[in-house]
Amino acid sequence: MTLPTALNLPPVDPLPDATARYFDICQQKLGMVPNVLRAYAFDPVKLDAFTAMYNDLMLGDSGLSKLEREMIAVVVSSINRCWYCQVAHGAAVRALSGDPALGEAMVMNWRAAPLDARQTAMLTFAEKATKASAEITESDRDALRDQGFSDRDIWDIASVVGFFNMSNRVASATGMEPNPEYHAQAR
Repeated sequence: MTLPTALNLPPVDPLPDATARYFDICQQKLGMVPNVLRAYAFDPVKLDAFTAMYNDLMLGDSGLSKLEREMIAVVVSSINRCWYCQVAHGAAVRALSGDPALGEAMVMNWRAAPLDARQTAMLTFAEKATKASAEITESDRDALRDQGFSDRDIWDIASVVGFFNMSNRVASATGMEPNPEYHAQAR
């Protein structure tokens, strides 16, 4: 089996039953097991922590739509030049928006994408939080409030930004490769 990273960290064998079931669900729903999950399979405790946070932030209850959360993931990943996440979450933006061009624009230069004022405010905040989080001020949060984001939404934006800054760094530092299937999705 080819490892999903440049590191020689083979998965626990056999996988714990819960992990094997989770991978089976991924295979059924996605047609693949994302390489990020396979990469974490060397340590089921780390895998469980990663998936719990990902599932809560990206799929859990939020005032942000799934598309908005994926847009944040793409902008953060594009700034960080994370190959894995640009490919995987660019595919998610294509799928959720139904617009292949939007997914491509988001990866290449989100400011060239046809976005509304709410999305632009959200992604401007995500960009600043990625590049210079210590410089965020109340005026940055007010710009989000002016577009209808609640304080809970601002928390969720910041949390998605933080998660992807962390996961981008791990993916890039370990040489994580995106699944080839992502390249053809939603085109």
